[in-house]
Amino acid sequence: MTWQADTIMIDQTLTPSVPDRAGGASRVFLRAPIAKHTWGCFAYLLICAPLGVVGFAFTVTFITAGAVAAVTFLGLPLIGFTVLAGRRFAGLHRNLARKMIGARVDDPAPFQRRPGVLGWLSAALADGTGWRALVYLLLKFPLSVAGAFGAGLFWVEGVITFLYPVWWQAFDPTNKDSHGHVHHAGLQFGDFFFETWPRALVVSAVGLVAVFLGPWPVRGMAALDGVLMRRLLGPWTGSARVRELEEKRTHAVEDSAASLRRIERDLHDGTQARLVALAMRLGQARESDDPARVRELVDSAHDSAKDAIAELRDLVRGIHPPVLDQGLDAALATLAARSAVPVELHTHVPQRPSPAIETIAYFCVAELLTNIARHSSARQATVQAHERGGVLRLEVRDDGHGGARLGAGTGLSGLDERVRTVDGTLTVNSPPGGPTTIAVDLPMGV
Repeated sequence: MTWQADTIMIDQTLTPSVPDRAGGASRVFLRAPIAKHTWGCFAYLLICAPLGVVGFAFTVTFITAGAVAAVTFLGLPLIGFTVLAGRRFAGLHRNLARKMIGARVDDPAPFQRRPGVLGWLSAALADGTGWRALVYLLLKFPLSVAGAFGAGLFWVEGVITFLYPVWWQAFDPTNKDSHGHVHHAGLQFGDFFFETWPRALVVSAVGLVAVFLGPWPVRGMAALDGVLMRRLLGPWTGSARVRELEEKRTHAVEDSAASLRRIERDLHDGTQARLVALAMRLGQARESDDPARVRELVDSAHDSAKDAIAELRDLVRGIHPPVLDQGLDAALATLAARSAVPVELHTHVPQRPSPAIETIAYFCVAELLTNIARHSSARQATVQAHERGGVLRLEVRDDGHGGARLGAGTGLSGLDERVRTVDGTLTVNSPPGGPTTIAVDLPMGV
């Protein structure tokens, strides 16, 4: 086991040289016309054009009809129906964007229906998610039509221009200049005709450049639509935060209840049973007249008392490890020393976290080291803990076979939930074949 305390570990990341960056950019540029993402964006824009027209027409028609009929009882229900239908349209656009361009748009909170017809109507009219969806449908119309037409025109014109020498020779088009002279050319600027091979090749070269530039307006329009979608079709920042806090509160309550049940079970099945046995032996010793028997019972009671104290000590350690009273550095050093896999420890935490954060950090490292010993087949592990910018960062690495992921039954999901209760994050980088790096970021206080 190796423990190096109070050491700052700085990952050395090699900065690629200018030729490497240039080479990477060149490869991206050359592959863009045939890249799957480019064609996905192009198909997305083509499909969104008619959808944008339909959504715009639906929104304008029904909102206008509802506003005109608002003087009657039918107006407000029609507007409410339109708002809820906007949610349906929004779901269609979100799913399409996720599948075709890989857009990351979270679903908003579901519609909260109130009891009764008037309750439904008031909830529909006050549904901000539905109104934002209608705004998106209005903006989607010019965006989708302009995107499909502009991207298609730019790309198609680029291909036609690139193939100019081919169709110029195949079809032999003719045009007249301002003086009535006939020229065998398919393209012209005023009285300047591209009717010679050198000029045709220049046109083809311009078309080739346009072919390679064409994917970027396509991708740009799709990216712009993705930004608009996240703003209008995703959850509100406030509502998303409220939902996140509700989930964290639920997990914290459930975790606390589970811990209390575990403590009660341990006390009832373990410590309480030993104390009952201790009392029985002492009672038997008090009633016995045989000195040897009394001594035997007292010795047995003494052993039971020591076992009960040990169980209570373990129980307390499971709630709050006493070694944390000496600081996180000492606690992590204890975990490293007890690990079944050799651990190299590097810590630099000059500012001490709050007790709750220290406890979470301790149990995170303990669980990760246990996972390494059980599942990774690793020969060496490294634990780093450092504080930077008010964030405590823990990194646990091993040279095992990799393949770790959240939800794989290795306790990572439970750690992720525990970390998120204090607005922390857990990231897993574990490709098949290893190595595995799991990072936990925690605030210094709660």
